[in-house]
Amino acid sequence: MATRRNSDGPSLWMWLGLAAVVILADQVTKTLIMGWFKLGDARTVTDFFSIVRAHNPGAAFSFLANAGGWQRWFFTGLGLIVSGVIVWLMRSHPGEKLFCFAVSMILGGALGNVIDRMLHGYVVDFLQFRFSLLQPVFQGGYFPAFNIADSAITLGAICLILDELLRVKRAR
Repeated sequence: MATRRNSDGPSLWMWLGLAAVVILADQVTKTLIMGWFKLGDARTVTDFFSIVRAHNPGAAFSFLANAGGWQRWFFTGLGLIVSGVIVWLMRSHPGEKLFCFAVSMILGGALGNVIDRMLHGYVVDFLQFRFSLLQPVFQGGYFPAFNIADSAITLGAICLILDELLRVKRAR
């Protein structure tokens, strides 16, 4: 693996602050949903978007949701370990702006969901989209509900892939 260039740029504290903003936005929205909605409630916003209250004791797409409870601690521990690795990576490459942005998003999202698991034993999801083209894969065309933390993790993963593609291109 090629060494990342280490240029001057934002400090570790800025990246940690960005992750904290993601955590705060995630937790505030989940708190609002839990206060305004009962489990299973849904409000249609448009014909393709609804706000719902769903609980996910598993991982993405409810993976291991019915595993008996051990998954709560497994995913909590995994989230904490990954968070430690991400902080180390940000310390090692503070000048890599896209890379640090990407892992900051993943860090904020991971810790937002860890907080849910520790407080509730499940992750609160509330954003739900429906597209007819999804019907062959998802019942009724409803993509599984997700939250701000999940969105941040997805954005971070996309940016991480983009950063790697750009790094490979620079190396040529």
